[in-house]
Amino acid sequence: MKNTFGNNITITLFGESHGEAIGCVLDGMAPGVKLDYEFIDRMTELRKPKGKISTSRHEGDRYRIVSGVFNDITTGTPICIMIENENTRSGDYADLKKIPRPGHADYTAGLKYHGFQDHRGGGHFSGRITAPVVVAGAIALQALNAKGIYIGTHISSLGGIKDRDFADYITDIESIFDREFPVLDDEIEDKMRKHIETAASEGDSVGGILKTAVTGCPGGVGEPWFDTVESMISHAIFSIPAVKGIDFGAGFGFADMKGSEANDPLRMSGNNVVTSTNNNGGINGGITNGMPIEFSTVIKPTPSIYKEQDTVDLSKGENSKLKIQGRHDPAIIHRAAIVVTAMTALTVADILVTHFGTDHLR
Repeated sequence: MKNTFGNNITITLFGESHGEAIGCVLDGMAPGVKLDYEFIDRMTELRKPKGKISTSRHEGDRYRIVSGVFNDITTGTPICIMIENENTRSGDYADLKKIPRPGHADYTAGLKYHGFQDHRGGGHFSGRITAPVVVAGAIALQALNAKGIYIGTHISSLGGIKDRDFADYITDIESIFDREFPVLDDEIEDKMRKHIETAASEGDSVGGILKTAVTGCPGGVGEPWFDTVESMISHAIFSIPAVKGIDFGAGFGFADMKGSEANDPLRMSGNNVVTSTNNNGGINGGITNGMPIEFSTVIKPTPSIYKEQDTVDLSKGENSKLKIQGRHDPAIIHRAAIVVTAMTALTVADILVTHFGTDHLR
């Protein structure tokens, strides 16, 4: 039963979707990191549901930092973050322990925990648990920003509708934080929103692809085999509910390239070595090369849909039908973007501390 991630900076999750509270313990963060609570509030706001394209369950997500911070500065001891659940309707989930939802973890949770799991709202498997992750990620991201490292995530593709790629990284990353819907092209937002609203009106859901950029990360960080930068980031990102794929740089596009197209030519820019393309996503041999780290994440369609679906009745041992009730997102990709940014920040912080030492982020 493992709910902790990281080597030197670790995050341990606790709580259930309809339990008393959710939260996490962030351990290993250096002392002396000044917290900007407006920045944390902004990141939590970007994860909240919005309008017709999200669930009608609205939580205040009022977080409390109950340890590890004194006078708004990290002390170096474990940081405990708690968020109380305030808006639950557990009755909507009364039958899901015996009639699991297709695409959800209802069935596999029962197998692992022998039927003792809290099934209400998905319990510990719910996307609700990402709320404290975003708070922890915001703390890590502030420490990284102070080192000149910036991270942002936008929706690159949804329903065949494509956003433009990152261009001026810092400007684009700042613009994402200023938007309620994480895209770079103003004209794309309305098209993507309408696609989600159409699926919602049909009782269905949609997924898509997110793209993340990390700029300012120094070269030479990472390991060549089992703790490569790709493997560490992938481990973290695959922990997020609904993530089903990840690739770095050109990713699966390499399959259609020749070596002459795939290689990133090395050039001098003043006293620095750079590459004229970034097909490898800022990583060679598992180690950063100083170029922006870029990767894409596939978010599957929300499994909670209002169409009738085939399932089984575990109490009777027979096939059954299910038409769910409750409040569910027709898409979570726009809310997942900031979660990916937060998990990336925690992972990059851990990688840097592992390489440079525990006080590197002071």
